[in-house]
Amino acid sequence: MDKTTITREIPDDLVQERISKLQLEMGKKAIDGMLLTQNIDLYYYTGSMQNGYAFVPAEGMPVFFVKRSLERARLETLIAVEPLGSFRQFGQTLAERIPQLFKAGGSVTVAADLDVLPAQTYFKLNQLLQSAGAVELVDGSALIRGQRMIKSPWEIKRIETAAKAVDEALGEALNVLKEGITELAWIARVEYELRLRGHIGLMRMRGYNQEVATGMVTSGAAAAVPTYFDGPAGGLGLGATFPQSVSHRVIGRNEPILIDVGCCIDGYIIDQTRTAVIGQLSEQLAHAYRTSEEMMRAAEKGMVPGTPCSELYIASLDQAAAAGLSAHYMGFGLDQAKFLGHGIGLEIDEWPVLARGFDLPLASGMVLAVEPKFTFPGQGVVGVENSYVITDGTPRQLTRTKEQLIVLP
Repeated sequence: MDKTTITREIPDDLVQERISKLQLEMGKKAIDGMLLTQNIDLYYYTGSMQNGYAFVPAEGMPVFFVKRSLERARLETLIAVEPLGSFRQFGQTLAERIPQLFKAGGSVTVAADLDVLPAQTYFKLNQLLQSAGAVELVDGSALIRGQRMIKSPWEIKRIETAAKAVDEALGEALNVLKEGITELAWIARVEYELRLRGHIGLMRMRGYNQEVATGMVTSGAAAAVPTYFDGPAGGLGLGATFPQSVSHRVIGRNEPILIDVGCCIDGYIIDQTRTAVIGQLSEQLAHAYRTSEEMMRAAEKGMVPGTPCSELYIASLDQAAAAGLSAHYMGFGLDQAKFLGHGIGLEIDEWPVLARGFDLPLASGMVLAVEPKFTFPGQGVVGVENSYVITDGTPRQLTRTKEQLIVLP
């Protein structure tokens, strides 16, 4: 391996700060150690996404136990990297490497990212940890997700880079968006332009069995076809194995084209939606689109530190009702999505969520995608989506593409 091509992406001081903050919260919860198993969590706290497990004690230095590639992990992270060895001996490996924690006769509470850990692996890890002592394995996912809500300037810079790539790629791809092109052919042009600008080709999600492609680009009635994805738009997709987003459908005139496009650069995601039409929208759809922009302006006024997340969603429900659009807001019928927006970062479904019951107050450094949309069966989906960073004052918009209905001849 040419070692000059592998460098540490995350600044060392940022990795150290993240670990220190995690240890501080672990101390408050009487958690003795945190076991990190998922790729994104490993990257966030170590700077490496190699195959293995990282263990962060409440006090002392963490250790990254790596199965593969040990060499690359050592180049990518500042924390100690050791061979995982036989997985069957993992409990004993921990006890030997961190003896001050797994001392004889002591009771130890170990947290893990149980929201994403497969049940089979959980049971096996629980069994293996018992060989290290009296270990109780508990859920630490709220600590991890709570910490990741607040983005550092280093993270925000990467999201801004992704936003710039989306803006430029969309500008190029709109030149070939014409009547008669298929959804699939056009998104291929969008993805080509994004890849040229550094898009890694993935949009990661944390939710079990939730997947998302680079773009949810759908047109006309196809956009309103319901699917399993937890969002206001479905799409026919390319078949039962991926029943969402683009299809082979030909884009026509006077129908809404929903352009929900993301980009992931250096692991960080931007989320943006614009609505286009070749010709013109019906008055009903045009009214719904104007309402989505009005809802965005109202949300911007409320996105200040201290505002409960649920309050913004409830206010949006009132706006949809006042516009006579409640039945179409964020979906239709039983498939209406129950949120206004969501956190973004390394994953597209991060905390916080602008939804009923999520009463956590907004805080400076949170990054959210806000997406008021309206679904009309047999006609399509219209709406807008912007991403913002919460500041000590008004929110700062990260998405760069001009917000307006894109009207093509």
